[in-house]
Amino acid sequence: MWPFPSSGPTGLFTSLLARLPSQCAVCRAWPSRPVCDACVARFAPPVSRCSGCALRLPEGVGRCGECVKSPPPLDACLAACTYAWPWPDAIAAFKFRGDAGWAGPFATLLRSAPWVEPALEASDIVLPMPLAPGRLRERGFNQSHELVRRVAPSKADAGLLLRTRETTAQSGLSRADRLRNLRGAFAVEPLRAHELRGRRIVLVDDVMTSGASLFAAAGVLREAGAAHITGIVLARTDPPR
Repeated sequence: MWPFPSSGPTGLFTSLLARLPSQCAVCRAWPSRPVCDACVARFAPPVSRCSGCALRLPEGVGRCGECVKSPPPLDACLAACTYAWPWPDAIAAFKFRGDAGWAGPFATLLRSAPWVEPALEASDIVLPMPLAPGRLRERGFNQSHELVRRVAPSKADAGLLLRTRETTAQSGLSRADRLRNLRGAFAVEPLRAHELRGRRIVLVDDVMTSGASLFAAAGVLREAGAAHITGIVLARTDPPR
């Protein structure tokens, strides 16, 4: 199943095209899928990660020091790959250059990561990280929503969690300052807040850097009564050395 088909005539055409032989975007093997199995195995291998923020950890260590000291509002956090070559260029093409053809392969990569499938199956609602209206107009689509509607089409909901405002650049800020910068940037649709009470939620994003955006959004969901929240990201950055 590579990739998961979309609905409607356009989605069917895209799905059929995606099944045709092509070159692997990484190693240029032919014929191949957009990313061949050998490259996925090489560049997105399962690794031990922090259960709170998905940072890579030594085998047998469950949580990083930061998550032990300040537990995030997530019950679990999962990542499909590390944000390192070859993924940044492909993600940038998907996210900033409008190459929506990457949505299917990335959704497949996401769903095949350890523990992601069980988390999606156990969830009641799967939410994409929302974009502010201006950013959505600029890009033309929300990349997280494109992933969500492929990995969990029957549970996807793009209208429950809202981005209420843009924020200033996060680069150079500590995690605590990033969280302060994002205060009030997310909200639950007021007329639908009751739908979150007691529910198991999966929150999906494309790239996780410090975790501040994901944590801020999860905090809003927790305040609305969500019982369990799992964050799932396509790629997780490594901390700076």
